[in-house]
Amino acid sequence: MSALARSPSPCGASISIEAFEDGTVDPDQFDHEAHIYVGWSYLQLYELQEAIDRFSAALRRLTKKLGIETKYHETITWFFMILIADRRSTSESTDWQAFKQRNADLFAGRPSIVSQYYSAERLGTSLARTQFLLPDRVPLT
Repeated sequence: MSALARSPSPCGASISIEAFEDGTVDPDQFDHEAHIYVGWSYLQLYELQEAIDRFSAALRRLTKKLGIETKYHETITWFFMILIADRRSTSESTDWQAFKQRNADLFAGRPSIVSQYYSAERLGTSLARTQFLLPDRVPLT
């Protein structure tokens, strides 16, 4: 694994792909920004499908380990990974801070960027929790 995957997260937490996959991340430090950072890190190392597969599997293991399996949401996980990959492809920079500054909408709280693409009804389905569903408000381009 590259040095990028092992280096501490610049988002304030000591998050790495290795710690994420091992389930040793501090859940109190693993906020939304840390999720985005880890997803971005996977996409520095892997093609989109492998990054999604690895990130999703690790996140499911982590939620299971923490006893919060019902928090895992397949559609939201895939959605963010696809957006991060798309936003990365429009820039040649591999600098996290530059990515973060250019993509502030990925980090916004309420309303989340997710709500621009998905209705609450669609995201609330059990199907959306267990498999990726396309948006029902705005298509992914």
